[in-house]
Amino acid sequence: MEQTREGDSRYQIGAGKVKELAELVKETGAQKVIFDNPLKPVQSYNLAKATGVEVTDRFQLILEIFTRRATTTEAQLQIQLARLGYELAHAKERVRLAKKEEQPGFMGLGAYEVDVYYEAVKKQVHTVRKKLKKIREKRLLHRERRAELGFSSISLAGYTNAGKSSLFNALTEEEVPVDTTLFTTLSTTTRLVEFSKKKFLLTDTVGFIDRLPLTLIEAFHSTLEETIYSDLILLVVDASEPTHTIHKKLAVCLETIERIGASGIPTITALNKIDLISETETYQKLESLKGTAPNLVPISALHKTNIDLLKNEILKMLKNYVQASITIPSTNETMPFISWLFKSTDVKTIKYTGNSANIVFEAVPWFAEKVKKRVEEFNGKFEKI
Repeated sequence: MEQTREGDSRYQIGAGKVKELAELVKETGAQKVIFDNPLKPVQSYNLAKATGVEVTDRFQLILEIFTRRATTTEAQLQIQLARLGYELAHAKERVRLAKKEEQPGFMGLGAYEVDVYYEAVKKQVHTVRKKLKKIREKRLLHRERRAELGFSSISLAGYTNAGKSSLFNALTEEEVPVDTTLFTTLSTTTRLVEFSKKKFLLTDTVGFIDRLPLTLIEAFHSTLEETIYSDLILLVVDASEPTHTIHKKLAVCLETIERIGASGIPTITALNKIDLISETETYQKLESLKGTAPNLVPISALHKTNIDLLKNEILKMLKNYVQASITIPSTNETMPFISWLFKSTDVKTIKYTGNSANIVFEAVPWFAEKVKKRVEEFNGKFEKI
């Protein structure tokens, strides 16, 4: 149902529409009414009373979906934090309504006084924040450890259900859960991938959604942080949808990337699911997105169509590699360092002459500097080619 008018303080919609809604619930045997726009607890309460079923809004619906999809401790804690934040904002009204009487789908709070309830929720928020802080510290250590390896990082981003996890599987040749339902990925998965002897860290992240409530962006900040710290964003767009829907969802993704402070990061747009549309339609959509979507590459993650083309585009975007030559003494002390160099860089050649080892390698600039410092510690020689 739709109604264009000023929001009603009691019901959000007008009294006449409430009667229509109650009749519709009765006719269809509906178990729940969901409003696309936000509802105050008093409006949910009054509507539930009038219709005889639970009445929720978009925010609560997203929370419900998130709750079902969350599999990791971090995702569950983040959802709990968002839910508690919502409860805190509406604490006084909720307690007042709970004291009145029960209603369908509304949790009665019994003899709770406002301040007691408020303090109880605040305590829970504090506990959840403490647990999340520990997880974030652990994540930071992982990020620092990964940075030490010297690999550039790529983040997969995009609207929920655009096919990010399918593309992740195609690029890593691994299997992370793939589903047609929303928010299959609520926490991050990072794997090491190799294209043309260059190694990268690829991270699958949570899907974006139109008008994602600020509370949820804040709650999922640590998950979205992976995007902020990446060297490249691989933005996945569903090509099988109508052109106007693609434009709308792309705008949401670009806006979310800007909101989390990642708009300065180089981006490639993977126009996914081209196997579901004709060549003519693919061409039309590519033309339509020119100037809006950065660095477009049409692909099918499911059938691995144009995956090599996408890899080449990634290599072009992350081509800031430097080639260097080092000469170090060949001793028991330097052998672990040489082994580390093989794991962390693209070693082109290695030659042993007398008691020295000459190695030519490629790495990102900041990592080459790190190698230079280590070489100097061994009294070796470092030279950029």
